Amino acid sequence: MKQIILISTLFFFASLPLWAGPFIDLENGPVFTGYNDARIPGNYGTRFSLPGTLGNEARYYIRARAGWTIKDRHTIFVLAAPLSIQYDGNSSRFLLFRQRIFLPIAPLHATFKFNSWRLTYRYDIVKNDKIEFGLGLTGKIRDAYIRLDSMGFQTTRPDLGFVPLINVRLQWQFHPLFSFLVDADWLVGPQGRAEDILVALQYHMTDNVILKTGYRILEGGAKNSKVFTFSLFHYAVFGMTVML
Repeated sequence: MKQIILISTLFFFASLPLWAGPFIDLENGPVFTGYNDARIPGNYGTRFSLPGTLGNEARYYIRARAGWTIKDRHTIFVLAAPLSIQYDGNSSRFLLFRQRIFLPIAPLHATFKFNSWRLTYRYDIVKNDKIEFGLGLTGKIRDAYIRLDSMGFQTTRPDLGFVPLINVRLQWQFHPLFSFLVDADWLVGPQGRAEDILVALQYHMTDNVILKTGYRILEGGAKNSKVFTFSLFHYAVFGMTVML
């Protein structure tokens, strides 16, 4: 599925007219778990906190975007945002997770994967020397799972699905060399929510190269009879955008 989407996207980008301006954007840094709570099944499994039960350490992440800006206002881009967090420790109580019981005190290893693959179209409603403000739509493929390992036993709860999101971007050029950026994908519904919000300071090193540093929050989850998962991650952001 991911391969088909990637190939289709590349063919689409290859067909764009020459007056489209391509760009790439790279982002990396440490990521910290704020909370990561799970109960699977959602109506009778044991609710537990992955960092609270097993410990919490900073991890390293990387994100990459590639896209085109057409006629200065229409922007289309793809985003690869993999995320994998490991937790190690032991529980002080019995855990019922996906029909399997994990014993207290026994060593327990958990893997939380939340890979996000997105395709976004955004239109800049306002674009001048000081302010850029755009709204768009994002199609997100969520490739996620929670896996628990203990004493040779393993169980995994996969979660693969499509999520539509609203994209918002605001850039304020308060100085010829510096700008303030807010960039977000988000959606809130009765069954769950998803927010991915970046707040950053940008340094316009040249007309084609922008350096940025800031803070990103990734939060969301779902609550139903099959699954209860809500997580929050804090990112320290260091990145670069290059207009080609």
